[in-house]
Amino acid sequence: MRKNFTDVDLNRSVGNLLRLGVILSVITSLIGFIKLFTEGFKMPEKYTSLDMGSSSEKVWGMFWSSLCKGEGMAIIQLGILLLIFTPLVRIIFALIGYLKEKDYVYVVISSIVLAIMAVSFFTGYAH
Repeated sequence: MRKNFTDVDLNRSVGNLLRLGVILSVITSLIGFIKLFTEGFKMPEKYTSLDMGSSSEKVWGMFWSSLCKGEGMAIIQLGILLLIFTPLVRIIFALIGYLKEKDYVYVVISSIVLAIMAVSFFTGYAH
């Protein structure tokens, strides 16, 4: 006989997901810090060289190329991205749980929150 999916199961699963996201973020960031200090981190002499303009493609391109090279700063940024996207994944996970429970009021509420967060993350609009 199959056990029904309950609120307790959903809360436990969501709690485990949040713990896993934070742990992965901390481990990734620590690896990045260790790598950064073994590389010999130096502060930039001119901060104008860090001005990348407003092109997000340029910023993401530099991030991915640095990450593929295994640079410490990019690994730290990946850890921060994992931490930022953990609540977004939590809402998706809860939405799936509410669908399994057939709790459609919370499905609608979670969908609205997910849409607001997605628009905020991907457009950079905060208020």
